[in-house]
Parts: sequence; structure tokens; C-alpha cells
Amino acid sequence: MAIMLKIAAALLSLLTIPALAQSTIAQSTIKDALVKHWKTSGDFTIAVAKLMPADSYSFKPVPDELTFGQILIQVARANLGACAFASGAKRPDVPPALVDEESGKREADKDAIVQFLSSSFDFCNQAVAGMTPEKLDAVVGPPNRKMTGYEWLWAYFTHTAHHRGQLEVYLRLKGIKPPEYVF
Repeated sequence: MAIMLKIAAALLSLLTIPALAQSTIAQSTIKDALVKHWKTSGDFTIAVAKLMPADSYSFKPVPDELTFGQILIQVARANLGACAFASGAKRPDVPPALVDEESGKREADKDAIVQFLSSSFDFCNQAVAGMTPEKLDAVVGPPNRKMTGYEWLWAYFTHTAHHRGQLEVYLRLKGIKPPEYVF
């Protein structure tokens, strides 16, 4: 009887190995996709940012909208927060020249904004590349906004795409053709 139980346990173990391997493969595939698309998103968003002339970084189509530069700062700040929550890495500071303490919306020059945006994507690319399947599945964030690491990355990947579309409209309003998206 004891031998039969051992054989049954061994067979059951063998049956679960493919399921565990498949789970690991799925996690790896998800992580690889996140790494690829964060890099693509960053490259494309930076290309959009670079097309706007420096003297138009204060452009906004209507008074209630953020300026072109303010949207880029918002995207970079959101990237830092989301990727820090998801990965558990320390969130880098926002350069003081880019933030007005009262409103949170200060105009800065194009070079400073593009550098901050680039560094936010560099931080995210490194954070995502270093994440384990456990980090992707871990529920993290402030008490009123708990999500898995994967959800933080997906939500803010979408956030960037939303604002990049808005920035492309700003470019077109200035007569500038946005770059072609490479998927």
C-alpha cells in the first residue's frame, strides 16, 4: 500500500510539472512583451517630444488643457511612480526645475523635459527587465490603489499612449506631422 501511494504521488508530481513549466513560460512571455513594448513606447514618445520646437513647449490648444511640456512631465512622473510600485525599486526624484511646488505645473525648457522623459523610460525599462514573475503578480501600491505589478505597468503603458495621442494632436495643430509608429 505504501509503495502504491509513493507511485501515485510520483505520477501526480510528474503531471504537475508541465503545468508549472507552462505557467513559467507564460510569465516569461508576458515579461518579454512588457520589456519590448515599454522600449517601443519610450522611443516613440521621445520622438514625438523632439519634434515640437522648443518655443512651442508652452503651447496648449485651449486654456483648460496642459501645455505640451506639462503633458510630457506628467507622463514621465507617472512612469516613475508606476514602475517603482511595480518593481519595488526606489522611485527617482523629479528634477526640481520641472515642478512648481504649489501647482505641480512649471514650464521648463525642451532639453530638460526631454532628458527627464528619457530618464523615466530608462528607469522603467530597467525596472521591467529586472522583474520576476512574483513581482508581476504581487499586489502593491498605496492603500486606495492596490494593483498587481503587471496591472501597474499595463495601466501606465496605456496612460502614456493616451497622452502621446494627445501630443500628436498638438503637433498637428502646429502643422507638424507626427512620426510613424513602429510596433
